Amino acid sequence: MLATFSRLIVPVLALGLILPVVVQAQDDAAKIFKTNCVLCHSANGSGDTTAGKALKAKDLRSSEVQKETSAALIEVISKGKEKMPAFADKLQPEDIKKLVAYVRELAKKK
Repeated sequence: MLATFSRLIVPVLALGLILPVVVQAQDDAAKIFKTNCVLCHSANGSGDTTAGKALKAKDLRSSEVQKETSAALIEVISKGKEKMPAFADKLQPEDIKKLVAYVRELAKKK
């Protein structure tokens, strides 16, 4: 019984330490998205906002966007594309990677 408990306690403790970090990263990405992207891409990523329609913002949930590699999405966010501004001077590289992961999650909520 004690041996079984000992084998279970380590994974449970590890999960308890890792889970808050994962949740924090998701919260950070949501805040970054809300601050920098919602105006044009909307909260759900659809691009269905006044500014998004005027600028023809991409639906971030679309297969066109989702089929892009993470490296390609990082480049677009960093350098901008067409009417989308560059964010490399406003965001850290790690935050841009978080945004890419967040954009991937938006498609799953569609």
